Amino acid sequence: MGSKSMPDIATVSQPKAPGLLDWVGMSEIEVPLSIPTRNGSVAHAVAKAQAYVNLINPEAKGIHMSRLYLLLDELCSQTLTAHSLRDVLARFLESHEGLSDQAFVDFRFDFLARRPALKSEFSGWKAYPARIIATEDPEGFHFELRVEIPYSSTCPCSAALARQLIQKQFREDFGADQQVSADDVYGWLGTEQGIVATPHSQRSIAEIKVRLSDDTDDFPLEDLIDVVEGALKTPVQTAVKREDEQEFALLNGQNLMFCEDAARKIQAAMNDQVSYQDFWVRVNHLESLHAHNAVAIVTKGLKGGYLPQP
Repeated sequence: MGSKSMPDIATVSQPKAPGLLDWVGMSEIEVPLSIPTRNGSVAHAVAKAQAYVNLINPEAKGIHMSRLYLLLDELCSQTLTAHSLRDVLARFLESHEGLSDQAFVDFRFDFLARRPALKSEFSGWKAYPARIIATEDPEGFHFELRVEIPYSSTCPCSAALARQLIQKQFREDFGADQQVSADDVYGWLGTEQGIVATPHSQRSIAEIKVRLSDDTDDFPLEDLIDVVEGALKTPVQTAVKREDEQEFALLNGQNLMFCEDAARKIQAAMNDQVSYQDFWVRVNHLESLHAHNAVAIVTKGLKGGYLPQP
């Protein structure tokens, strides 16, 4: 039996309750993703996609989901660009003429990036959870990147308390001496008795959303990661030798931060990036002292832009 002779309930029957629908489509669609990188190569990933259109005809039974799926499958058979995203959304709407005037696609995946060690010649792969989101509506094409970036945060309060305990231990060990040689202090500082307390630090995560300009055709994930890691200065490492671990300890000691400090550092760095029309940042310090997390949220503050919601 040919497909033309098969019944199509979505087009020949009426809805039981007429009404407009904001979005109709599919989620958790497994697709391959090929993303161009800044060095001219292509990064490959397995993504979970969402594809939707709205339903503006209250008398229509539904949309044609198979059309969305097949168009998405065609899109993912080639290297992804902003141009191809714009094209597939236009085709979503063309295939639903009279039914829809908005289209949406969203890819969730791990972006694998090669990251160098801090001091040694080694490097390793780091996975950054990422999303590429595109929307077409009567106002035009909208293009957004999201990425989660892990880093280390050492508590300034804890560091101050640790320094106080070290001072107290120094007074107890050397307080009776009128003079203390530099060699004695140097040796004492290299013992567990000397460094009697250390500040607490924790793995932290910066969640970033950026809205890209309409003329952007690539996915500057690596540049975005570099901006954030460069602002925080304590990125989580991959390959680590002793010299790298020591440098990491130094960076943490020189970049003590509450969640408020981390959010402001990223805010300042993002404000300097003209390629991002808007941004939203949430930093999550996964506390080692508490069972709860410390959180700060900041946006670019544009009228009609991202809302500062959690």
